[in-house]
Amino acid sequence: MRFSLRQLEVFAAVAQSESVSRAAESLAMSQSAVSGSLAELERQFDIRLFQRIGKRLQLSEVGRSLRPRAEALCAQARQLEAGLSGETEEGELRVGATLSIGNYLCAPLMARFMREHPGSRVRLHVANTVEIARQVKNFEIDVGLVEGEVSDDELSVTRWRDDELCVFAAPNHPLAQRPRLSDADLKGAAWILREQGSGTRQTFERAMHGLLPELQVVLELEHTEAIKGAVKAGLGLGCVSRVALVDAFKHQSLVPCQVPGRDFRRFFFFVVHRQKFHSRALERWLALCRAGES
Repeated sequence: MRFSLRQLEVFAAVAQSESVSRAAESLAMSQSAVSGSLAELERQFDIRLFQRIGKRLQLSEVGRSLRPRAEALCAQARQLEAGLSGETEEGELRVGATLSIGNYLCAPLMARFMREHPGSRVRLHVANTVEIARQVKNFEIDVGLVEGEVSDDELSVTRWRDDELCVFAAPNHPLAQRPRLSDADLKGAAWILREQGSGTRQTFERAMHGLLPELQVVLELEHTEAIKGAVKAGLGLGCVSRVALVDAFKHQSLVPCQVPGRDFRRFFFFVVHRQKFHSRALERWLALCRAGES
């Protein structure tokens, strides 16, 4: 074999960080050792894996095509090494989740996962759908749980569970006591919404087709709790996942608004790189999520 696993590990680390110094730090190697390993790999096969743009290294076309297979081989090698060493712990699983999922669904899943697999660790990163998809594509996380639509040939997107958005208001809002809201009510109201790029915003805009140019969006916020707080303060109507409103509706600090004729249904999805190696930890996490569907 004309390459070593260490060379592949160096290549994968530089590809992720786009920096020799950051890759060296993550691998506990010197910068010269990282540079030498990378240069030797390129020399052995007479290829260029990176292009230098200023101080940043960017994958070449060859490097981009080889990266998924290198990542998979490194992951398999780590799992094999653990088996040879007699280790039973699962290691670390990197999960990315969009706001509604991360804040309201992931905590019990993580607790159960670590309880059923002692010694395992789950690292959770919460961001909007666009950012989570980017991290999966860049192998920064192992799996994404998203509420928005993702279309990318390099990513496998699988339906996980159903969800639904809900329009809501403060109990003393002028529209709160109406049995249903008309299109005129929707156009006349002030709205506090999630930002562009979020799955919640995608679903809201699809549901409000035909009205979007006339809606009065007074605030765009990145956090669901901030939206709920603004609505409680009487600044307008909100629209977020129903799972984020269960307690508020129970305590009547917020109230649901009926909007007939508008479809707020959507799905949550798993997002995994198509060439991602499925470790035992990843397979067990996906199985746990599916078992917890409701």
